[in-house]
Amino acid sequence: MIDRDKLETLLVRRFPHATRNQVAAAANGIMGMEDEWEEVSPDSEFGFHYSGRCVDICSIAREAEAGTEFRLLRRRPS
Repeated sequence: MIDRDKLETLLVRRFPHATRNQVAAAANGIMGMEDEWEEVSPDSEFGFHYSGRCVDICSIAREAEAGTEFRLLRRRPS
């Protein structure tokens, strides 16, 4: 779970001209994401592609193969 105080500190640093109300609203939205979004497991199938290897056509797959870590989220069904 995200620490709200750390999140607000980060938002204030990133958006120094934002009002306290704007920072609080942004923090509320981010904190509420867990209710609307779920993490997609690395073992999930993402659909069809025309290549035998996804890295042949997908820049994100190439980055992942090179060691970049991603966290993929999808909106929960309503």
